[in-house]
Amino acid sequence: MNILSSLWTDSADAQLGIWMSALSGVAAALAVALAMTVYFRLAYRTWRDVVRHGLAMLAAAALLAFVAFDMRHAALAFLGLNPSKPAVEFEIRMPREILTAVSGDTQIELHTDRNQTLALVDGVNDLTDGRAVLRGAVVLTHRTADRMLVVNLPGKGTFEFRLRLPAEPHRTEQFGPWHFADRIASTLASGIAQQDAYSIRYRVL
Repeated sequence: MNILSSLWTDSADAQLGIWMSALSGVAAALAVALAMTVYFRLAYRTWRDVVRHGLAMLAAAALLAFVAFDMRHAALAFLGLNPSKPAVEFEIRMPREILTAVSGDTQIELHTDRNQTLALVDGVNDLTDGRAVLRGAVVLTHRTADRMLVVNLPGKGTFEFRLRLPAEPHRTEQFGPWHFADRIASTLASGIAQQDAYSIRYRVL
């Protein structure tokens, strides 16, 4: 399954949200129309009536504004233009023998100063230079610039990559430059001499 479809399999839910927002808008419009009809059909209008009905109209206008904002947000989320939670699609480049152990026990986590989130693994592609690329994606659930992607390969080691992103990153169409691993804890590869064998690049969805 493509990594994009894995992240947003809730497109049906988004479409349902649009319909619910539309129905809310219709209901709000009917309520405003009814309130205006009642107001203008009154035979008398004291100052208390004016204040009371003015507050009612203000509340109805606020309701319409909220419905308009909710429908816009739901529509953009359905189109994938402004998802409520951005995600990072990443590619991690390593020696091929390291990634031969990728299995169900392989775990990739995003560690921040506020939470930990499991990433989705989309597969491994071999390169012609003796290396391989591990692909995946992870949702950014909190606003923070402290993000570390931790790759745990059983029997191979743990590899940490800092995501150099602002607290509120913007969408990027292309992958950024490759960055070396920030920390390696492995019995197969360790030390500064091996640092350039492990790198990551990513983009914000």
